[in-house]
Amino acid sequence: MSNTSPNLSLPYILPSQAQKHVTHNEALRILDTLAQLSVLAADLTAPPASPAQGDRYIVASGASGDWAGQDGAVASFFGGGWIFHEAAPGWLAHDRAAGRILHFDGTGWLPLPGPQVLENIERAGVNATADGITRFSVRSEASLFSHEGAGHQLKINKAGEADTASLLFQTDFEGRAELGLAGQDDFSIKVSPDGSGWTTAMSVEPARGICRMPCLQSGIIEIANDNVGTITPPGAGGFLFLTIVDSVYSQAPHSGIFVYDTGLTPLLQSMTLASSMTNLGTTILTGTSGTSGRSSVAVGPGVIMIENRFGSQRQYSYTFIGSD
Repeated sequence: MSNTSPNLSLPYILPSQAQKHVTHNEALRILDTLAQLSVLAADLTAPPASPAQGDRYIVASGASGDWAGQDGAVASFFGGGWIFHEAAPGWLAHDRAAGRILHFDGTGWLPLPGPQVLENIERAGVNATADGITRFSVRSEASLFSHEGAGHQLKINKAGEADTASLLFQTDFEGRAELGLAGQDDFSIKVSPDGSGWTTAMSVEPARGICRMPCLQSGIIEIANDNVGTITPPGAGGFLFLTIVDSVYSQAPHSGIFVYDTGLTPLLQSMTLASSMTNLGTTILTGTSGTSGRSSVAVGPGVIMIENRFGSQRQYSYTFIGSD
């Protein structure tokens, strides 16, 4: 029978042993060292200059001085000297300097792996503090979201149209730019000089993909043959650029540049007209108002009308400039 216990090597009190208290106290000292093991540090290769009674360390690889040859051992300062305990596989220790749990794998001390799955945690902070609003907080030079074999999407979901789902860019925690769905379902890009007053630099309507910028709006409208499409301009006056577009067979003759007024006294002035584009002024277009084979444009209060008599359904690209 061994004179020590199999796991912590605690000395047994032997039959007829004198000074049993010495053996008993030695076992208590080992328990005091190894039970609830918490070391001051695990990265030192030489003992500290002024250790206190009971201080414990894990000896780092390449130890020297009084710790030479004790790599990986648990060193305890007791009675003016160092006592070493060889670790066994599976031992756990709290590294107070690094704030982490270490485990001994039979060769060395390694950080205890975290859980493989985390679900329904209330908050998480990576080198930062999370709170009840910012429940996930990261402070680092970069963040990486990578694919797992194919693509990758970053999804930001909001509850309703009036809510916000956006990316906010800040300087010293003051907003400077924001892009996303801010209080509506139009995609927008906004900028601010102070985080308080915001200007919409661009917005895109989701239903038709119409893009709007200050003094600039562009889109495409599809019109059946002998029919009229209507556009609400961004303002009561400005320039209108209009042309038929097609991925293979565009129609440059069905193009024109106009100055329009859709206010109280509508007016449509032609700047240039291609050979198959007609300005019909303030005529209420019906689908057959203009000449067959041509495209026609007219204006009314708050509206611009486009008539397609090309001979088949066509897409018209339009751009407004100078109207706010």
